[in-house]
Amino acid sequence: MARTRNELLAAVIAETGWSQAQVAAHVVKVAAENGVQELQSVSRSHIAMWISGVQPERRAPHILCETLSRRLGRVVTLSQLGLAPVDRALPAASAWEVDTAVALVDLGDQDMKRRSVLTAPAYSVAHAALPPETWWDETRRTARDRQSVSRFTVTVAHVESIREAARFFSRQDQRLGGGASRAALDAFLRTDVAAYVAARFPNDTVRRALFSAAGELVYLGGWMAFDSGDHPTAQSRFTLATKLAAEADDAPLVGHVLRAAAHQAVDLGHPTVAVEFAEGSLARRRYTSASPREKALLGVVHARALAIAGRKADALGALRRAEDDLRSAAAGDEEPERVFFFAEASLAHETAATLRDLGDLKAAEAQFKRSVRTRSLPLASRTHAVTLGYLGAVQARRGMIDVACETWTRALDSMDGIQSGRTRDAVVQMRRSLSPVLQRGGGPARELDQRARDVLRRIG
Repeated sequence: MARTRNELLAAVIAETGWSQAQVAAHVVKVAAENGVQELQSVSRSHIAMWISGVQPERRAPHILCETLSRRLGRVVTLSQLGLAPVDRALPAASAWEVDTAVALVDLGDQDMKRRSVLTAPAYSVAHAALPPETWWDETRRTARDRQSVSRFTVTVAHVESIREAARFFSRQDQRLGGGASRAALDAFLRTDVAAYVAARFPNDTVRRALFSAAGELVYLGGWMAFDSGDHPTAQSRFTLATKLAAEADDAPLVGHVLRAAAHQAVDLGHPTVAVEFAEGSLARRRYTSASPREKALLGVVHARALAIAGRKADALGALRRAEDDLRSAAAGDEEPERVFFFAEASLAHETAATLRDLGDLKAAEAQFKRSVRTRSLPLASRTHAVTLGYLGAVQARRGMIDVACETWTRALDSMDGIQSGRTRDAVVQMRRSLSPVLQRGGGPARELDQRARDVLRRIG
């Protein structure tokens, strides 16, 4: 089969003013700095083959991006080189090896292309695995030693601008759901944040702070994608956020992101993956160096993962530890802004979900009610609606259909203006639970089902 010349790659190489031999020599140099052994013998013929349309393998595309970025003083992405694999999943290892600055610039474009490919998996269990233990130390080392690709210098003010953005978007997500402001967050990541990650730093303290702030914002983008039901994007964002947190040597943030990945696996019904990520969130210094409130969050998601894995005793033990951790949180604790939402209502919600999955519906109902009773509104409107939906489903399973209908009515009342795949899923489950009642001709249930259909049409 005839190959198509990669004109995009040829054009960028021409822009550098390098010969193909010079490009190859610099690729070897950058590969050595990154510890990539398989690229220690790249020659001019390899560059010629890539221009002719041969797809580079494994880490070669990412090293080539970094090499050309350094030369041009700007971030060059896979898409700009005509090397982005949009019609197939990346090898599992590549997700952990990609250059973070390149990945940030490429975020929106690649997510859009992945979603446009009908054969793209909804969620890749094959890629849902932690990197090897050696990866963490190597990633921290290479991040510290990496050369910048621009002459711009980051300051503490730039770090704070990312943190301010995280505070804003986090509250948008809590109030309006993950579908709100996603495009604006993506644009900020691809432009400002990507430029900062690729820039110079006055010292390693500022570098680590910048990467930590960037990792938290990428995580938030992943969480918003998860809440929207866009699971491939959420999975890739959680991976990138984990790498940024590892490059910042921010152990509690690594744990926070892995906890989110575990939560996604729980909701999608992958117990083995969920337990691996949840246990990963507690490993090393991720749990021990976290604040009490964040420890409780990690612990309760660990309990949920253990519950769907059928490990009842372990799940109940994890719940008790999470309760103890949250009880030890106090005003004035030094804790990250990202856990502002996690209080009694959130713990009760996750506890209820754990008990429900363990089959204790009576206790689950009591905890969902506790969550509804203690929820801070209107800030947490999205989660409030989801909790009410779950509570109604438990009540229906207990045979209390009239009570469930009252709860579901409250749930629908609380969904106005919310853009969330999880609230949509709660409405779909509501209609499934009502189906047997409708067959018996229940009047109030029929009215509720019609209203649920109207809500689904409105939110898409």
